[in-house]
Amino acid sequence: MCRFLLSFLFLLVVATGGSAARPFRTESFYGNVRTLQVRLSGDPLAPPVALLGHDEGIVISFDMLADDPEYLYYRIVHCNADWTPSGLSDVEYIDGFNELPVDDYSLSFNTYRNYVHYRIALPNEEVRFRLSGNYAVLVYPEDNPDSLLLTACFSITENLVALGCEITTRTDVDYNKAHQQLSFKVMYPRYEIRNPREELKVSITTNVGYDDGVTVSQPLYVRNQELEYAHTPRLVFPAGNEYRRFETVSRHYNTIGVESMRYFDPYYHAILKTDYPRASGAYVYDETQNGHFYIRTDDSEEADTEADYFVVHFMLATGALVEGEVYIDGEFTHGRLDETTRMTYNPETRAYEKDVLLKQGAYNYRYLLQRPGAKADAAPIEGNFYETRNEYQIRVYHRPQGARYDRLIGYTRCRM
Repeated sequence: MCRFLLSFLFLLVVATGGSAARPFRTESFYGNVRTLQVRLSGDPLAPPVALLGHDEGIVISFDMLADDPEYLYYRIVHCNADWTPSGLSDVEYIDGFNELPVDDYSLSFNTYRNYVHYRIALPNEEVRFRLSGNYAVLVYPEDNPDSLLLTACFSITENLVALGCEITTRTDVDYNKAHQQLSFKVMYPRYEIRNPREELKVSITTNVGYDDGVTVSQPLYVRNQELEYAHTPRLVFPAGNEYRRFETVSRHYNTIGVESMRYFDPYYHAILKTDYPRASGAYVYDETQNGHFYIRTDDSEEADTEADYFVVHFMLATGALVEGEVYIDGEFTHGRLDETTRMTYNPETRAYEKDVLLKQGAYNYRYLLQRPGAKADAAPIEGNFYETRNEYQIRVYHRPQGARYDRLIGYTRCRM
């Protein structure tokens, strides 16, 4: 037991980069872990937010690029509203065991690249949730618990309050130009909130929700068991642009966004159509999935184990070298800004290029520019257009005086 506690503390240090203040996020720490997904059961494109006490919960899935399975274990950590560990003991937030094997796995079939597909469904027969809030699952090898492979984040809500929201392009910053403004109400006729200005935190994220969330705690109005949040700078968001998209669902023909398909042992290579900056152009509507990706193949209904891995070639033609670093961004990158997503400028093609190994499927993506000393931003390449069909997720957390955790009492999705 002592050894496990020490190992778990080590895992927390690794997951938080050596600082207890760094929040958890969905990400992998090992190059052979691929196609990490956290989904609501039954809806592969829905955000991972499940209702407390319901059997329809969360599904975590991922691949290990290997010929044989590895024995893996997972542990569940309860988190605060900011995704840092809440410090609650296991028995307070789960009913069951909290060191469990990942025993649902399958070998890939009829693929050029061998892999093992793993799946964790929560809740299950071994563990159920006692409390609402944010959660992180830590996955590690059975024989090496100090080596964290990945973290997967999701939320469990109680929906004790009702939420109503509205998005407008007539913002406090501009009028039908480059921004969108969110306003929403929290209604609690059958739930007690004694001091909403002190006890509530509301988190808002956009689309896939990596590193662009805001938190508001002060409502504009408090009246008759209803809170209204509006006309604050934190609820004005850059409008962005529709995500770009491509599909690699077939080995035999070019699909959406694919210029050509070739085989070079040991992989198929999908060369995408050349992309161009869109910031100075006009808005063009496209039906996207707000940054998400979905694994599928035309050749099989068992895509989890029969979809193959392709080398996908991205090219962004900028003409000249730009100041700063250019990155590929989308749910499949998990917000990483490192060598796995950084593009390289090729003076011969006058374009930024990047090859990424991805499982067959349908993908949304965009490009980010990170100038020296600044945060990575999609606007310089993709532009900001008020018409963009964004999705905003609203989470309402309640921590009454004396409570030790952030209870998730309300959740909704607000769409343009």
